[in-house]
Amino acid sequence: MERAAATTLKGNPLTLIGPELKAGDTAPDFEGVDNGLQPVTLATTGNGVRIFSVVPSLDTPVCDAQTKRFNEEAAKLSGVDIYTFSMDLPFAQKRWCGAFGIDKVKMVSDHRSASFGSAYGTLIKELRIHSRAIFVVDGSNKIRHVEYVKEVADHPNYDAALTAVKSAAGQAAG
Repeated sequence: MERAAATTLKGNPLTLIGPELKAGDTAPDFEGVDNGLQPVTLATTGNGVRIFSVVPSLDTPVCDAQTKRFNEEAAKLSGVDIYTFSMDLPFAQKRWCGAFGIDKVKMVSDHRSASFGSAYGTLIKELRIHSRAIFVVDGSNKIRHVEYVKEVADHPNYDAALTAVKSAAGQAAG
């Protein structure tokens, strides 16, 4: 399934592979690998509230800032796990985390099969990287919030995602 011109990079239209998920959908399964080359699936992410932060590459300014922001937020969110998905190799993810002291966000590389990108509709056909997106998944694997960022170079709406997380976790927003 392809979605033509669903995202842009510097105004140039790109094609996304996979479905356009919506709040209320069941989170699809996937298989990526962590920094220790261990499999990561929907089941291994646990049954609590999770943020799936999707970035094209950690070696770009917005992806760098997005991942650092969620690492900071992770310290304030008890019982919430945050995962960053990219097509970067696990070795590059590990190096990047070490260089910037990223220790709360869990990294998942989708480089092997693009399983996450295909299942969540973030795989850019022309570049074989992810578009920028945020998914909030609750303890019953229902998607509570989705944002597909239209322009890959733009930041996501962090506040909307964090409000959805607090709602899903039963915490007061704000």
